[in-house]
Amino acid sequence: MKQRVYYIVTVLVFIFNFNISAIAQNKNESGDEAYRPQIHFTPLNNWVNDPNGMVYYAGTYHLFYQYHPFSSVWGPMHWGHASSKDIIHWKREPIAIYPDSLGTIFSGSAVADIHNTSGFGKNGQVPLVAIFTQHDEKKLQDKRNDFQTQSIAYSLDSGRSWIKYNGNPVLKNPGINDFRDPKVSWYEVSEKWIMTLAVHDKISFYSSPDLKQWKKESDFGLDIGAHGGVWECPDLFPLESNGKTVWVLLVNLNPGAPNGGSGTQYFLGDFDGSTFTPYTTNTRWLEYGPDDYAGVTWSNTGKRKVMIGWMSNWMYANQVPTSSWRNGMTIPRELTIKYIGKEPFLSSAPVKEIASIQKHKKNIGQFYVNGKKDITPETGKLIAPFRLNFELEASKDFNIILSNDLGEQLVIGYDKAKNEYFIDRTKSGQVNFKEGFAGKHTAPRLSSQQRIAISLIVDRSSVELFTADGLSTMTELFFPNKPYSKIEVESKDKVQINKMEFILLKSIW
Repeated sequence: MKQRVYYIVTVLVFIFNFNISAIAQNKNESGDEAYRPQIHFTPLNNWVNDPNGMVYYAGTYHLFYQYHPFSSVWGPMHWGHASSKDIIHWKREPIAIYPDSLGTIFSGSAVADIHNTSGFGKNGQVPLVAIFTQHDEKKLQDKRNDFQTQSIAYSLDSGRSWIKYNGNPVLKNPGINDFRDPKVSWYEVSEKWIMTLAVHDKISFYSSPDLKQWKKESDFGLDIGAHGGVWECPDLFPLESNGKTVWVLLVNLNPGAPNGGSGTQYFLGDFDGSTFTPYTTNTRWLEYGPDDYAGVTWSNTGKRKVMIGWMSNWMYANQVPTSSWRNGMTIPRELTIKYIGKEPFLSSAPVKEIASIQKHKKNIGQFYVNGKKDITPETGKLIAPFRLNFELEASKDFNIILSNDLGEQLVIGYDKAKNEYFIDRTKSGQVNFKEGFAGKHTAPRLSSQQRIAISLIVDRSSVELFTADGLSTMTELFFPNKPYSKIEVESKDKVQINKMEFILLKSIW
């Protein structure tokens, strides 16, 4: 009875808050607070974490996400919803799925059931089916270990409304504390659905003919990869490379990332519809910055695989110094296979659609740096968001310094002796809101070329670094007390910048 009352109150509060939110959206008030990202998705209000349920259908990209509609800190999870025609500009939609008597709505995925294997489709309509973890807080408080189960819902109007299956849960918990985050995809060879599920410190694979009945196939990872924390938010998909199919398994974990807290590791290998077999047991990281987590890909995009991540870290996500909302998403990134010699790696680079928000491009050209050079006169007034692309003739030490007249600075650079990139936010502005936020974070340089080419995408409170064709990436949050107004390039050696271009970007709102 208490649980039913809780959910009735939850729904009533939601209706009230949603009406207020809808009024603001109808006025096109996208939010313009000091740290509000201008080219990254954020909810208008309140808390957001993992992206989930991403599916492309009928010309629309759907982004669902973990959402607490009543607070700017983590709480009872719902599925928030946004949609986009170009994967860059987002429309905030009404909440898609919210709690019921089985629990709150944790992470999961969504698919287009083209063959109507579920039987949910009517009159030729293709059903979209969401698969998600339901978290029963009462069972957790009662110290039971079966408080997470997998449920489904379906949509017959292209994702605008959802009907929960009356046979939920479709996968009950066998008695494991962490049993969550189902990522489902269609395995064409055997004509069945594959569920990739995070099970404490490993991945379990399940299969189903209809999204309702699930059979366990195999486990992976108990003695492979990084195990500094609980495994979460997995993803399994194929990529074509040199005429060969390479299967990619993404595994997020918290804590245990290379720069602390939350992070994403990946494995490359083969998958036969039952078992994943990795090429190597070495631990590899998709992202080295501290602020890209729980990234998974859109389904139903064909051979193209596009991922988006949560732009924060569980070490401090509840304390970052924003007010009406907390946290957001990364730039969508296309995943491909790249090679160093004959060894394959997973590459992550901004989607090409980002070119649609270019406002002004300034070609700064070739120049030398020996000491420190202010390039702000070349870029013009420094207003985020912007993109800075540059190329060095050889691998030498250098720094890119973003700063303001308060002495706050963000330093992005390369250390040749250590052969690593770094982002130092120690003096970037507000850093004392949570221990562990301030610091210098590093990423190895995964390239044998002399040339260094880097792209920085800078928003009001974040920077994303891409280099070596996406083999090394870093995402970092920062919170200056005044916007950065100056860009300087620094080197203790004489460095030739072969080319540099500054691109002012338009707000997606």
